[in-house]
Amino acid sequence: MGYQHVEHTFEPVFDEHSKVLILGSFPSVKSREEGFYYGHPQNRFWRLLARLTDEEIPETIEEKKTLLLKHQIAIWDVVHSCDIVGSSDSSIKNVVPCELEKVLSSSPIRQIYANGGKAWQLYHRYCEKETGREAVKLPSTSPANAIFTLDRLTAVWGEELFGKQNTK
Repeated sequence: MGYQHVEHTFEPVFDEHSKVLILGSFPSVKSREEGFYYGHPQNRFWRLLARLTDEEIPETIEEKKTLLLKHQIAIWDVVHSCDIVGSSDSSIKNVVPCELEKVLSSSPIRQIYANGGKAWQLYHRYCEKETGREAVKLPSTSPANAIFTLDRLTAVWGEELFGKQNTK
């Protein structure tokens, strides 16, 4: 499989109460097929957020949006369009970044978090100057980041997002 030029096809999730913005790099093939963030069943994002917020693991897109907004979390991706091979973050090139100001000007975002090193790197390269804000790099919820178990992710993400030492 070679490079394919792909555009982001779904909107950010946020409202006027969102206090944190979590950025991924670009939707995986599975997420693009599903039409929503973190659609690969092995990605731990939704299990992690459910654990951190003491909620049930959301199944539908509406349940996922409800979980995010209830806990004042906004999500989006750094990249609006790019050339990519499959779902490989390491293959991303010819980046056009998302216009993050859409969220930042409409919500009282106190902190931006990057879900993984590639999202952080892309944010730093393409968005930080425009937003004037640094992003905190969190360990990726991707199944490719196997060194971080769900328990380790819970500890690091919980401390950063919610000040929890914990958790379960």
